[in-house]
Parts: sequence; C-alpha cells; structure tokens
Amino acid sequence: MQFNRKGISDIELLDLYKSILTPRLIEEKMLILLRQGKISKWFSGIGQEAISVGVAAALNQDEYILPMHRNLGVFTTKNVPLNRLFSQFQGKANGFTKGRDRSFHFGTQEYNIIGMISHLGPQLGVADGIALANKLKDNKKTTAVFTGDGGASEGDFHEALNVAAVWDLPVMFVIENNGYGLSTPSSEQFRCKQFADKGIGYGMDAYTIDGNNILEVYSAVKDIKEQIAKNPKPVILECMSFRMRGHEEASGTKYISQDLIEMWAKKDPIENYEAFLLKEKLISQVEIDALKIKIKAEINMAWATADTESRVVSNPEQELADIYAPYLPAIIQPSVEKTDKRLIDAISDGLKQSMQKHDNLILMGQDIADYGGVFKITDGFMNEFGRDRVRNTPICESAIVSTALGLSINGYKSVMEMQFADFVTSGFNPIINNLAKTHYRWGEKVDVVVRMPTGAGVGAGPFHSQSNEAWFTHTPGLKVVYPAFPEDAKGLLNAAINDPNPVMYFEHKALYRSLRGKVSEAYFTTEIGKAKRIKIGNDVSIITYGIGVHWALEVLKNNPDISADLIDLRTLIPLDKLVVLDSVQKTGRAIVLHEDCMIGGFGADLSAMIADECFEYLDAPVKRSASMDTPVPFAHELEDKFLAKARFETQLKDLLSY
Repeated sequence: MQFNRKGISDIELLDLYKSILTPRLIEEKMLILLRQGKISKWFSGIGQEAISVGVAAALNQDEYILPMHRNLGVFTTKNVPLNRLFSQFQGKANGFTKGRDRSFHFGTQEYNIIGMISHLGPQLGVADGIALANKLKDNKKTTAVFTGDGGASEGDFHEALNVAAVWDLPVMFVIENNGYGLSTPSSEQFRCKQFADKGIGYGMDAYTIDGNNILEVYSAVKDIKEQIAKNPKPVILECMSFRMRGHEEASGTKYISQDLIEMWAKKDPIENYEAFLLKEKLISQVEIDALKIKIKAEINMAWATADTESRVVSNPEQELADIYAPYLPAIIQPSVEKTDKRLIDAISDGLKQSMQKHDNLILMGQDIADYGGVFKITDGFMNEFGRDRVRNTPICESAIVSTALGLSINGYKSVMEMQFADFVTSGFNPIINNLAKTHYRWGEKVDVVVRMPTGAGVGAGPFHSQSNEAWFTHTPGLKVVYPAFPEDAKGLLNAAINDPNPVMYFEHKALYRSLRGKVSEAYFTTEIGKAKRIKIGNDVSIITYGIGVHWALEVLKNNPDISADLIDLRTLIPLDKLVVLDSVQKTGRAIVLHEDCMIGGFGADLSAMIADECFEYLDAPVKRSASMDTPVPFAHELEDKFLAKARFETQLKDLLSY
C-alpha cells in the first residue's frame, strides 16, 4: 500500500493514526462484550475504518455527516463521548435515544451527526435536505452521507442522487464498496464495473479510491470539500474496501472464501498505516504500545461508567409526551373583516402568508413553480418568492420527503406537496419510519408539512381519488389535519406550518372550487387538535370530517326534523376526544361518517372509542357510514354508489329508529 503525504503535517499524520486506531480497539472490546451478553448486536467495521475516519477527519466539526452501521470511526473522530456511545449500545438513558433505539440509529446536533434508519436509503435524501439548507445559507459547507453495496440498490439511492444533481447540492455520497450486501455479492447487486461509473448518468463527478488507505481517503475528501466550497455540486466517492467480519456477528462469513479474506487481511488499513509511520520514523513501537494502552484504558473507563448506569425504566406518560416536539402555539385570531373565498383560494392565501411570515420556509413539489401546481395553488409564488424557495422537484416523492427532513434538521421549514394524496405511497417509507419516529427516537424536531390533495367525487379513478388518511392516523408521531371549510383550511394550514412536528394536511379536491366561505384576509391560525360543533341537537351525534361534513349538512337540511349534534373533527390526530364523548353522552346515539372505505378506516377507531367510553350512555349500537370496500371507480355511476354519501341518510334514519 502506497501512502502519499500530499503536504499533510506530522501532527495530522499522528492524529489520523490515533483516530483510526480508536474504533478498532473499541470493536475488539465490543466483540468480547457481545460474547458475554453485555450488548445485544454488533455490526463490525473492522477493515473499513480508514473510510469513516478519513471522511470525518477531513471535514470540519460543524459539517454534517450521515453514517451507517459500520461507521464507528465517524462518531469517535467527531469526539462523541465514549461513555455516551456505550450507554447507547446498552439501551441506557444516558445514550442518545433513551433506550428507544439501538447502535447508531440516532442523531446528535451537538456533533452534527445524523444516524441511519434500518431502511438504509432514506438517509441519502436527508443529506440532500441538509445540503440544500447549506446552499441556501451559502456557508460553503459540505455534507457527507454513507451508503454501501446494499443501500445503493434501493430506489432512494437513485432519487437522492438525481435530486442532488438537478439542484447542484453540496453533498458527497460516500459509497463503501466492500463487495457484499449482507451475503449477496456485488455481481448479484449491480452490473456496472464500479459505482463511480454511475456518475456520468447523474451528471456528477465520481471517483474511485482505495478505501483502506487512510491518507488517500483523507486527501480525496479534502480535495472534494475544496471543490464543493468553490462550486456547490454533488460528488460520488467510491471507497474500495472489505469487511472482515459478517454483516453482523450472528451472520458469520461462511459465504466468503478464505482466500478472499486472506487477501484483504494483507490490506488491513491500520497495520499498513502503522508500518508507514514506523518507516517514516514518525512513531516508534514503544509509542504505539503506549498509545494502545492509553486508548484501551479510556475505553475501559468509559465502559465502566456506562455499565454502572441504571437500566431505563418505562414511564408511559413520558413515552407518550416524547412522540412530539414540545410546542405551545400562540393562536392568532381571525380578523372581523372577511372575504368570500373558495377553499382553494384560502389554502393558497395561507401558504402565501406563511411564506411571507417565515423567510426560512421552502415549498417543494412537482410542477409547483412556473406552472403553479396542477391545481394552481402556488400560481405566482415563484415570481414573489423566487426559485430557491418555490422548488420544482423531479418525480421522486421518497427523496423529497427525506429532503424535507434534512431541511428541518438544518434550520428550515418546508411544505411538500404530494401532487395527489395517492402518490404518497412512493414516499411512504420516509414518512412512516423517519418523519414520524425522529423526535421520539432522538429528540429532533421535524418541521415538515405534507400537503395531500385527496378524495373522490371528481371521476378521477383508482389512482387519484383515494382517502388514505387512516394510513397516517395509525402511525404515532404524525399529526393529521383534515379541514372541511375555507376558513379552517387557511387557519389550520398556518398552524401546521408553525408546528415543529410532521403534519399530514389533507385537502379535498372536490371542494377546491365548489365550496365557498367567509375567510379572514389577515394572517391567523386555528388550533390543531380542536373539533368544532357545527350543529347542536339532542337525537344523535354525527361525527365526521372533510367532505363528510357537507354530506351530513345536506341530509340535515333535507330532514329538518332530525335534531343532531354535528361534529367536524378538523384534526384526526391529535383527536379532540372530549368534544366527541361529551356529544355522545348527551344524545345517546352516534354515527361516524367518512369517505374512506369501511375496513380499516378511521371510523373504526372512533366507534371503538365511543363504545368503550360511552357504553352506559348509548341507546343504540354505534353506527359507521363509509364507502364501499373497493378501489375508487372511475365512471360516475359507479363512483356515486361507491361513496358513503349514497347510504348515509338511510343509515342515519335506521339508527334513529333503533
């Protein structure tokens, strides 16, 4: 192995040696502790330390790095306290996730490290968001994100690189090519010769280097960082290496030939670098031995500190409280002066006034800039706020959701428009597994709103008409907002943008231009989590939201003899239980109405809650009125019969006559 100093000072060379030695000695300790049952799992990076250490050492301490399982060297080089790392490995409270997640599945703003989730790929898009924030700040910083053979096969890899290339983001994609994705060799993972070959397809620079050579990694990253500072752009850095142990210890290495292991053992990054330093007379064997003793003592002391900590104790109240970032909204009341507006205009007004209020608010979505969005909600926004803040995106929902999270991590708010709520399936993973769980796992806010044009009644068929709000009410950590009136739509959208937690904001397409109402011209907010009693009555409680409110109003108008409490939930999560339960306790009858299908719809949770908490007050079974359990049909003759509206009046009267 040839080492080229390239002007690196003696002090830097020795610092790199200590930095690369530390994770190796920690790993040796962890493998012993694993066999002793002191830790539950270990993903070894032995043989790959030069990549983690070289990247982390070449970047400034305040530059973000997004590592993976085998990048212990990133954490140690960024000076994360060992006792806290060891607490994290043991699931102790002094770790970074309070025992809620394991190993390196965490982030820490203090050390500018953002850890992975097990799904691997989404962190690439998070890096895009962090890099976009750096570009908007013009701070000349570089973001580095790691992936490997396996993660590079995921769709998130393509999406994140494509977005980074199109937006010229200052991000370095570090690909650890160790020949395997778990046990699947590279020959079964991809057909190109090198990952760097992909660079030309994305229109970005790409380099392949010896990932076992600490000086080559360090120098390459330094050079790339300098390039990016002068000219923001994404870069692929492929690091050739090999992991000497299994994907994780339980998997072993039987699928790897002994010859291959022996060949790579000769390329050990620490032994070779050590030999170089000895040859250059920069260190002696006595000094090496003394350094190892010192580092081992630090490791043992840190482990002893972590080991003496008490095990975490579950506090259900605290567990629930930590799902969301703490937030006490200051509600701004609507003005007395109001203007008649369509639902779509109220939403557009809310977005525009929020953009004026928050200069760190970024809008992202397909066709939202010059075109103004398919529904024209952002028409004219680009002229007022500029292309940096109103951003057309490629068709890659997963990467853009992840980018939104990255923006939040680096100090920005964002609103992402799903062109249609149906398309959220392409971005489902980062919403469910990253946005929703981030604060609970490691205490980071997620200042993201996902706008969801939803619903049927417009003849759009199975892929543009679904009511999928229940997918998200099932996921702890998300807030789900679903207004039924123009004024609520504006006030709730403003409130959602102010909220430092992820909000899924549903807008019914059929109401965009068909529904009008009085709306405050001035900026105002409506409290999230508060239902509204639209009508007051004594015979029955109708609990609904979205277009269901208007179906119920039509039926009640046609049946003036029915005395009903009509509850517009407005927010599904958090749910205003008190208003619902108070109403049912008064009327003794309840019907839950929604556009979604019956099976698995949000009404199932509502009806179960009512039955459980109001049983002694009920004079009849709780009724659900929902759409058919089929995909949404296209032809209006079929769609009309599909929707709950076709059955609601009959079901309501049946309940009243029970």
